[in-house]
Amino acid sequence: MDPGNADPVREPSGSGEPSGSGEPSGSGEPSGSGEPSGSGEPSGSGSAPSACRAREVLQRVGDKWSMYVIDLLGQETKRFTELHRSIDGITARMLTVTLRGLERDGIVTRTIHPVIPPRVEYALTPMGLTLLDSIGQLVSWADSHLPEIGAAQADYDARHPAE
Repeated sequence: MDPGNADPVREPSGSGEPSGSGEPSGSGEPSGSGEPSGSGEPSGSGSAPSACRAREVLQRVGDKWSMYVIDLLGQETKRFTELHRSIDGITARMLTVTLRGLERDGIVTRTIHPVIPPRVEYALTPMGLTLLDSIGQLVSWADSHLPEIGAAQADYDARHPAE
């Protein structure tokens, strides 16, 4: 039943997932599990120089899965299952890790609508929207250069046979 006028609840990324939200279960795992740490330093140390902190953020937004998520959410707000179906090759666990990281960095919001069953939606924040032009350019560049990249890879592979 949909109460219709109930306000959505924005939940911090570290909390558990509501049942029936369309997201994978097993959210009791720490949000950092399975997530590459990059420099090997704790990401929340607070004492890292700004260059290291910037590298951590660039590692997140430059990740192939993050780019797909940001590009898709730039088109419209989506539910977990919509994102999962739209990104070929991503596992549910990797999508969960990616969304949590983007939410932690302030790029994505997660909204839980108090309906039965619960509905969880993801959207870009105003800061996340500022990434769309850059990511859109990268996606367009990759699409337009696929034949050249394929030819370069075939040439390289011919010159360097697998050992």
